[in-house]
Formats: sequence, structure tokens, C-alpha cells
Amino acid sequence: MNPMYITFGVYLVAVLLIGLVAYFSTRNFDDYILGGRSLGPFVTAMSAGASDMSGWLLMGLPGAIYAAGLSEAWIAIGLTIGAWLNWLLVSGRLRVHTEYNNNALTLPDYFHNRFGAQGRAIKVISATIILFFFTIYCASGVVAGARLFQSLFGGMTYQQAIWLGAGATIAYTFIGGFLAVSWTDTVQATLMIFALILTPVMVYLALGGADEVDAAIAAATQSSGQMYSSLLTGTTFIGIISTAAWGLGYFGQPHILARFMAAENVKSLASARRIGMTWMILCLAGAVAVGYFGIAYFGAHPDHAGAMGGNNERIFIALATILFNPWVAGVILSAILAAVMSTLSCQLLVCSSAITEDFYKGFLRPAAAQKELVWVGRIMVLAVAVIAILIAANPDSKVLGLVSYAWAGFGAAFGPVVILSVFWKRMTASSALAGMIAGALTVVVWAEWVKKPALALKESGWTTIYEIVPGFIVCWLVIMLVSLISKAPSREVQERFEKADADYQAAK
Repeated sequence: MNPMYITFGVYLVAVLLIGLVAYFSTRNFDDYILGGRSLGPFVTAMSAGASDMSGWLLMGLPGAIYAAGLSEAWIAIGLTIGAWLNWLLVSGRLRVHTEYNNNALTLPDYFHNRFGAQGRAIKVISATIILFFFTIYCASGVVAGARLFQSLFGGMTYQQAIWLGAGATIAYTFIGGFLAVSWTDTVQATLMIFALILTPVMVYLALGGADEVDAAIAAATQSSGQMYSSLLTGTTFIGIISTAAWGLGYFGQPHILARFMAAENVKSLASARRIGMTWMILCLAGAVAVGYFGIAYFGAHPDHAGAMGGNNERIFIALATILFNPWVAGVILSAILAAVMSTLSCQLLVCSSAITEDFYKGFLRPAAAQKELVWVGRIMVLAVAVIAILIAANPDSKVLGLVSYAWAGFGAAFGPVVILSVFWKRMTASSALAGMIAGALTVVVWAEWVKKPALALKESGWTTIYEIVPGFIVCWLVIMLVSLISKAPSREVQERFEKADADYQAAK
């Protein structure tokens, strides 16, 4: 009868019920993958935000701030700028262009139709990139969920926590598809913002106010020699560029772009942008405050630091269990599960759609019935989930590390392709294909053979820059170069682009 277990149980039952309701609203594969393009502005905004902010928001980011201070807040600054530009420049245009290009349901399908490709290479390569990086991304959610369940249920092994943490997410995604994911995202986004506003306020009050916080931070700075309260101290130009460059990733994230594609119309996206950005800024500020005030709290109460178990990424969990009544703590900690489930569910769905729409229907069963496609999609949710669980089997896995690798991969492979595809009619199929391959390979090569050896040798400089930066630049340059030296797209492709662009300009 532990209150935290009861609140967790109520939350899990609620999301499963939402999944069941969505099951009866899913009539065809379009509904299962994009909800029939029927999302209103509030659900679009909250779903885009919740699917974006995974377990790293309540674990990885506060943990990074707690370990290094406000210099790590450049991640939040870069993400805010990148998300705003993505909403402003890409969301409405992508919504219109996907509809004009054979009502594309997935990003690979959109690329294939947008560029008038004769072969299927662009669809296969983009779907393969999605499966590779998203499986790693899904593993980060599984790790975050396992850490949460280990913290709450004493004596549970990491392997048991993995299966328990992922089970509910897999269940409602399997049952209800996109509608279940979007509706639960709205509930989960509300829970996340509640937790991220209330927790730092409670830490602040527990410390006694601004003077006490400043004194505790000053004491921690003196004992460690680290300037926790400065955005610049201890950073370098390369370091700031690397952390702020997280914002570039937004332009290529399939699970976020899918929310734009599913909006009911272009006008609704303007309202969704205002709602979504307000939610995002408050959540990021709350996560930074949790980490920063945590430095002060555990500096003033070192005897409580054992609640983190030596892992900085558990700071939110530790503060919630220490400061809140068990009933409230259960609700607060459900926010971590909400963050994990909201992102993991949409990632599983995007992987499922890539396999089902771009491989199964595209190659094996072009004439497959809608009901058949829905069930293949459900089976693929299970398959991808099992692979992600296997990747997450290492108990030493870091949530932020897994997320950063996948985030860079999508941002570099798809970001420039998406941006230029909705702005430049001269862009060609060969340039899109070459760009996404170059971007993805640059990320992998840079991360594994340039950055990792440099960090192992404790070197600094441009070789340690976040891999999304060289990957994004290489992808963009390759697209521009190949487009200019290759034959222009057919008149049909260019006319379709012009009609879509005109429709967007009239609708916004």
C-alpha cells in the first residue's frame, strides 16, 4: 500500500485505457501512423513537446547541470532556438508538402515522392537511417525507465527493471498507434511541466530562500573549485558551440516532424507553436533549476546525497523522494515515466511505420489491405522494442550519451534535407540521397574515430566538437553541390513544389 506505488499504478492504468480508446478509433493504417491528420493545435503542441523531451529532460539534463553547473545550460539555450526555428520555418511547409506529395505518411515516403525518384534508393536509405539511430534512441528511454523503477522498487535487478519500465509503453503503442501516443503525450506533457515547476520551487523553499541558495552554491564552489553559477566559466568556444548545436537536431527528428505532418491544417500550427514553445521553455528552465538548486541542496545536506546512489542522473528522483509527501512524490516521479513513455512510444511508432510503409508495403506487399498493414505495424513495434531492450542491457549506459548520438545522427542526416526540400525547388533526388548518406556517415565516423580517441587522450579543440556540427555542414554542402552539378528536377516535380508553396503562403 505504498502511496508511490499506488499513484504509479493509477497512472499506468490511465495510459493503457487511453490506448484502448484509441484502438477503437483506428480504422486504417493512416490512422495508426498519423491519426488521420486530425490533431488540433493543443494536442499537436503538447505531443510534439512530450515526444521531444524524453527521460533526458528529467534525468540527463539535471544531472549534467548538477555535475558541471550552468555551463551545461547551453544545451537548453540551443534547443530552445532550434525548436522555435523548426516550428516557424519547417512545420507549416512540411505539413503542406507531405500532403501534396502523395499524402506521404512517413519521412522516407515524403522524400521519395518529393524528389520524383525513379528508384527506391532514397526511401530505403532514409528508412535504414531511421531504424539505425532510432533503435539507439529507444534504448535511451529504456535505460531511463529502468533507472526509475530500480529507484522505486528496492531489490529489483536492472534487467527486471528494463522489462517493467518498457512494458506499459509497448502495450499502449501496440494497441492504439498514433492516436494513443498523441493523446497520452498530452497527459504526459501536462504531468512533466507540473513536476518541473513544482520540484525546483520545493528545493528553493527547503533551502530557505535566495540568500541560502547563493551561500550553498558559494560553499560548493569553494570546496570543489568549480564555478557552478557561470554560463561561461570552464567552457571554451568549441564547448559552447557543441552544446548549443543540439538545436540543429530539431530539423531532422522524424518523431517531431511527424507531429507537424499530422496537424489538421497550417493555421493550427501557429497556435501550436506558441503553446509548444511556452511549454518547452518552462520545462527546460525547470530542469536546469532542479540541477542547479540540487547543487545547493546536497551541498547544504551532504548526508542526503546517498539518495542518488553515486549517479548524477538520479538527482531529480532523489530530490522528489526526499522533499515530497509519498503521495505527491508518486505523482512527481510519474513525470519521469511520462517523459520516457512519451518519447519511446513515438519512436517505436516511427520505426514501425518505416518498416511497414517503406519496406513491407513498398517491396513485399504493395497491395496489402489496411487491416494487414496495421497488424504488421503492431508486430514491428514489438520487434523494435525487443532490440532496444537488448541494446540497453548494459547497466552502465548513460541516458544523455545515447540520446546525443541518435540526436546528432538524425539532425545531420535529415535536417538539411528537410529544410532545403521545403525551400528550394532546384534540389534533386541524387543530392538528397548523397546528403543524407554523407551526414549520417560523418556523424558515425566523427563520433567513433575522431572525437572518442581525442576524449580518451584528454585532448581539447575542434576534434572534440559535437558530431552534429560537422555532419550538418557536410550534408548541407553535399546537397548544394550535387544539386547544382546534376540535372534539374523534372518540370512536374518543380510545378508540384510551386503549388505546395503557394498553398502554404495562402494558408498561413
